[in-house]
Amino acid sequence: MTRSSVRREGALPRTRRGDGPGGAGEAQGTGSGRHKEGAQVQSGGRGRQGGSRRRGAEPRPPRPKRRILRWSAMTLTVVILGTAGAGYLYYEHLNSNIKKDKLNLGDNAAPKATANAAGQTPLNILMIGSDSRNTAEDLKLGGSKGDVGRPPLADVQMLVHVSADRSNMSVVSLPRDTMIPIPKCTDPHTNKVYEALSLSMANESLGRGGPGCTVATWEKLTNIHIDHFMMVDFSGVVSMADAIGGVPVCVRQNVYSHTSEGHGSGLKLKAGTTSVKGEQALQWLRTRYGFEDGTDLGRTHAQHMYMNSMVRQLRKNATLSNPDEMRKLAETATNALTVDEGLGTVKKLYDLSEEFKKVPTKRITMTTLPTAQWSQDHNRLVPMAGDADQLISMVRDDTPLDGHGVKKKTEQASKDPAAPDGQIAVQVRNGTGVNGEAPTPQRAGTVVQALQGKGFTRATKDTVLTPEAKTVILYPSADLEGDAQAAAKALGVPLGSVRKSTDVSGVTLIVGADWRTGNAYPASAQPTKAPQSAAVLNGDKKDACMEIQKGFTWG
Repeated sequence: MTRSSVRREGALPRTRRGDGPGGAGEAQGTGSGRHKEGAQVQSGGRGRQGGSRRRGAEPRPPRPKRRILRWSAMTLTVVILGTAGAGYLYYEHLNSNIKKDKLNLGDNAAPKATANAAGQTPLNILMIGSDSRNTAEDLKLGGSKGDVGRPPLADVQMLVHVSADRSNMSVVSLPRDTMIPIPKCTDPHTNKVYEALSLSMANESLGRGGPGCTVATWEKLTNIHIDHFMMVDFSGVVSMADAIGGVPVCVRQNVYSHTSEGHGSGLKLKAGTTSVKGEQALQWLRTRYGFEDGTDLGRTHAQHMYMNSMVRQLRKNATLSNPDEMRKLAETATNALTVDEGLGTVKKLYDLSEEFKKVPTKRITMTTLPTAQWSQDHNRLVPMAGDADQLISMVRDDTPLDGHGVKKKTEQASKDPAAPDGQIAVQVRNGTGVNGEAPTPQRAGTVVQALQGKGFTRATKDTVLTPEAKTVILYPSADLEGDAQAAAKALGVPLGSVRKSTDVSGVTLIVGADWRTGNAYPASAQPTKAPQSAAVLNGDKKDACMEIQKGFTWG
C-alpha cells in the first residue's frame, strides 16, 4: 500500500474499537479499475478476457498476514526478552513499521455480534490483497510505469471468521470479478466523497478511499460486523514467502501459465509438490490461466490451498533458534502490513495471533462465495441466490461451516422491551422466489394470518417481493429490536435471523425459501453445513492439488 496519506508514525495509534483483538489478479482486461463518478452500474477492474495490459495486478493473499501474526508474536517475545533495556525501543521501532488506516469509510456499520452465554463474541477479520503499483518493489513484480498512481484494486478479499468459542474458523473468499453494490465512502485523508454504486466489480472498493471502503462493502454485502482488516501488497507477499522459507503447493500436471497473447502469471511448475517462495509464490497466487477452468474461481481455490499449507508450515516450525533470523522476520512482517487503527501495534497483532492459534487446523474451513454468471456480461459473476445467502447467514450466525459441533445457541433477548403484541406493526413480504423459482403464491398473506392469530393484529402484507433464501426479520432502529424479536418468538424464527437494517422503515418479516409452507417456522430449515457450491476445503487436507487447464501443460 503506497497511499501517501497512510500513516507510518511510531506513536501508538488511538484505539477506536478497544485495545484487544475483539474490539491476486493478473491483467486481463482493458480497464484500469477506475470508474466514472455518478455511474450506477460498472464492470470496473480488469476483465476476464485479454486487455491492453500484459501483466497485472494480483495481490497476495491475506494469508501472508496471518503468518505475520504468529511470527511477529514469537519474534517480539524473544527479541525483547533477549535485549533487555533495548527492548522497548525496538518494540516502538516495529510499531512504526506498521502502516495504519481507518477501519470503515461507509456511513452505516453492521451491528456488532451479540455475546454468547459465556460472554464470548466472534472475531471477523477482512484480509485484503492489494495490486498497488506505487512502489519500485511492486512495479518490479508486475505492471508498467503507466500503472503508477492509479487507484489500487482489492484483487484478494477473504473474510476470516473465528467462532465465539474459538473452536472453529470459517474463511469466505469473494472472487474479484463479482458484481456487488459498493456503498458511499469518504476518503479520510482527502475528504473526497465516492457516491454509492448499485453494481461494480468487487475489487473496485479499495480505490474508493482505501481499505476502509472494502470493509464497508463487505458489511453492506453480508451485514456482518468486521472487527479489523489486514492488507498486504505485491512486495509484501514476496518478502514474507522468503522469510518463512517457502510454502508447499501441488499441481496434478506440469503447468505453465502463459498464453500466446502474453497473458498469464508466468508460473511454471512440474507435477507434484513444490515449495514456492518469493516471486514464484506471487505467481501461484496470481494464476488464473492454467488452473481448473481458467476463471477467477480457480485462482481463488489455489489461494485457499496456499493459505492452508502456510498455516501448517507455521505450526510445524513454531520456533527458531537464531535471534538474528527472528529479528529479520519481525522486520519483514511489520513492514508488509497495513492494518486498521485498532490493530496497529505488535502487541495487538500478538493478541490476535493468540486467538487464531486456539483453532485446530482440522476445524478451519475455506470457502468461496457461491456465484453465478452475470446475465449482462458472461465474464462477470454475481452472488448465487440461495447458496450465497446460506453461506453468509451461517457465518453471521456463528454456525460452523464444517457441519461439526453444531449446538443450539443460547440467544440473548434485546435490552429494548417489546411493546404489547397488538401494538406491534409487522410488514410481511414474500421472499420465496429464489434461484429462478416462482414465489409461493399467497405466502405473505398466510404468515400475516398466523401472526394475527397470535395477537399481532397490526400485521399486514407488503406487496414488495424480496427474494431471500433464509427467512429474516429486519428492523431499522434499536428501539424496534424488541418488537422484532417478539414477532420472531411468536413464529419460532431464531433470534439470529433478526437483525438491524436501514433498508426497511419498520419491523419487516421476509418469508424466505426455507419456509414455503406452514404457519410456524420449520426448525429443520436451519443449515448445518456450507453448501457444496462454496468449494469447501478443510484446513487439515494435506493432499490437495490444483487441476490443470487443458492447453497449459508442458513436457
